[in-house]
Amino acid sequence: MLFKAARTGPFWLLAGTFAICGASTNGLIQTHFVPAAHDHGMPITAAASLLAVIGVFDVVGTIASGWFTDRFDARRLLAVYYALRGISLLFLPMLLGPSVHPPMLFFIVFYGLDWVATVPPTVALCREHYGDDSAIVFGWVLASHQVGAALVAFVGGVVRDVFGEYDMTWYASGALCAAAALMALVIRRRPTALVPAVV
Repeated sequence: MLFKAARTGPFWLLAGTFAICGASTNGLIQTHFVPAAHDHGMPITAAASLLAVIGVFDVVGTIASGWFTDRFDARRLLAVYYALRGISLLFLPMLLGPSVHPPMLFFIVFYGLDWVATVPPTVALCREHYGDDSAIVFGWVLASHQVGAALVAFVGGVVRDVFGEYDMTWYASGALCAAAALMALVIRRRPTALVPAVV
């Protein structure tokens, strides 16, 4: 199934966007937010608590995204989610500091809502393009999420060691999210009811 899906454009666009999803969540924020906040003087326990709050709002965001995906174009939803995530990352270096303040809390809540919001529209697009084989295809798309997360987790640490700060990592990840938004819009639409399995 992987080889069949890999011969189609939507697979690579979905895998690419989901790799960036993993890079900007598990690889970046989950791995590097606490040490980055600590670099700016925030106690580790406070930074870890903020990360936990992201997890709470992640649940709300995922449920809301499922509702939106049932009613709106999944490609456009993905584009909006990635664009907003990228913009928020560009502001993060200005928000980091020794204490928790309202703008930082706003970032945490917003990022939590957007954390797994990309999953329902990605699953919907897999179903739209690959029909009965969509679950298998989504499994391979999910594998790209893990690869993206691993790469950015590693690169982020290297950037911190070389430059002594994470700012370049936040900006680069914001740019990657902008690219993911464009990739989502490039995915062509197909009528769900007429989609056969990939042959």
